[in-house]
Amino acid sequence: MTVLTRPDGTEPEDFHISRRLLGGLVFAGYATAALAQDAQPITTPSDGLTTEIVTYPAPDGFDLPAYVARPAGDGPFPVVVVVSEIFGLHEYIRDVCRRLARAGYAAIAPAFFVRVEDPAPLSDIRRIQEIVAAASYEQVMGDIAATLDWASGQLWADADKVGVTGFCWGGKVVWQAAARFAAIDAGVAWYGRLAPSATATDEQVAAGRPWPVDLAGDLKAPVLGLYGGQDQGIPNATVETMRAALTREGAVGSDIRLYPDAPHGFHADYRASYRPEAAADGWRRLLAHFDAALKG
Repeated sequence: MTVLTRPDGTEPEDFHISRRLLGGLVFAGYATAALAQDAQPITTPSDGLTTEIVTYPAPDGFDLPAYVARPAGDGPFPVVVVVSEIFGLHEYIRDVCRRLARAGYAAIAPAFFVRVEDPAPLSDIRRIQEIVAAASYEQVMGDIAATLDWASGQLWADADKVGVTGFCWGGKVVWQAAARFAAIDAGVAWYGRLAPSATATDEQVAAGRPWPVDLAGDLKAPVLGLYGGQDQGIPNATVETMRAALTREGAVGSDIRLYPDAPHGFHADYRASYRPEAAADGWRRLLAHFDAALKG
């Protein structure tokens, strides 16, 4: 199995990929490269929900696919954009959308990587990294802009109440999007990288910009960060630096919760990194954060 212990800056030694296909879980669409052999992921039913795959034009002309889950009925429902990990729009991300829909939100998860290739069925982590690296900051922000534009034209969507949440790679995107888009009212970032690693090359530093630690003063919405104290790719010192930056810049409503015993990926219930208590507490905090901003 793969033990994913870092965010987007993974290293080859973090991955010990089994050759064994994991039965029904693989066929259900979970990320092949990170699926634990003993995984028992949460499965959220779709009864009482409307779920669909849609497409809409991105700024570069690409027809961007997205998974949508929302409560059945006319709405309008507050919108939450869900930003995936490096594995793309696989079953875990779709299930997160259904969980949000059951909480009263219209969740939209764009497929950011499929211009190049869908990473979900791949087991070659180096190829996955290449696919993710091709998704530039401007492309990703353009895809989010397209998602917001598309949602604003849906009668079931309350485009005046918009949140964004994301995991790993997507956690970093949450900070970036909250600094970029005035239309976003709240964000929840799950263990997204906050600053370049101490060993990053100049090229890697430049490629990762803008870094969340440099965006604390630009946030246009309160962001809740949920991080693991045992994350090998996001040192606790980096988390404290980000927390200090939020305080220094007067980012009202933004905060970070650090779970001391949790590793990277602690919410991902299909991975060996899953920690049920931290995941449940983080989800409770996510709902409270979104309810306060989007349902008031």
